[in-house]
Amino acid sequence: MNKTIKNATEAIKDIESGTTLMLGGFGLCGIPENCIAALVAKGISNLTCISNNAGVDDFGLGLLLKGHQIKKMISSYVGENAEFERQLLSGELEVDLIPQGTLAERLRAGGAGIPAFFTPAGYGTEVAEGKEVREFDGKKYILESWLKADFAIVKAWKGDTMGNLIFKATARNFNPMMAMAGKITIAEVEHLVPAGELDPDQIHTPGIFVQRIFEGVNYEKRIEQRTITPRA
Repeated sequence: MNKTIKNATEAIKDIESGTTLMLGGFGLCGIPENCIAALVAKGISNLTCISNNAGVDDFGLGLLLKGHQIKKMISSYVGENAEFERQLLSGELEVDLIPQGTLAERLRAGGAGIPAFFTPAGYGTEVAEGKEVREFDGKKYILESWLKADFAIVKAWKGDTMGNLIFKATARNFNPMMAMAGKITIAEVEHLVPAGELDPDQIHTPGIFVQRIFEGVNYEKRIEQRTITPRA
């Protein structure tokens, strides 16, 4: 049951060009920095990446975009990434923009084995084009399908050798759902401890969903938008 591997390079060794990946995080919080750096170094391309956003120009998924390694982004927010915006507008990058709540629920559905569900989000907009519409209690809903991936790559605060994970604060927004929706889930953690050291009541993702885990190094923990109060 020991799922520990050496490092990010070993974790992503069988990820090839053309793969569909889920990458956790919200903004620059809780993103799998080590695995992203390993994917950049490996030089694979034509990736389909499912992530809430795409980092910034020189950090996170922005590094894969900079190297034109991503062919399609499935996300809810272009954010502060100028290269993401440029590739979208120029047609170099295929982008499926999804309402943020719908993205979260599609991920959860993928992990729970629910192939489709109805939601009111996006009805009457471009989001609804080509999708089935039904009325419930006098309100229109559109049909959305689950999201799954070949690999889900997540980043947790703490984990054990059996793959049990604890996420910290905002990192819980997308990481736990993605961990459930990947055929193979890779977890990089800030602190890796022996099995049995984590309080079971504190575990957010049970190890049954995780196939590989390693302790990451050199986390930058950048702030996407620093807002401070001017001194009087």
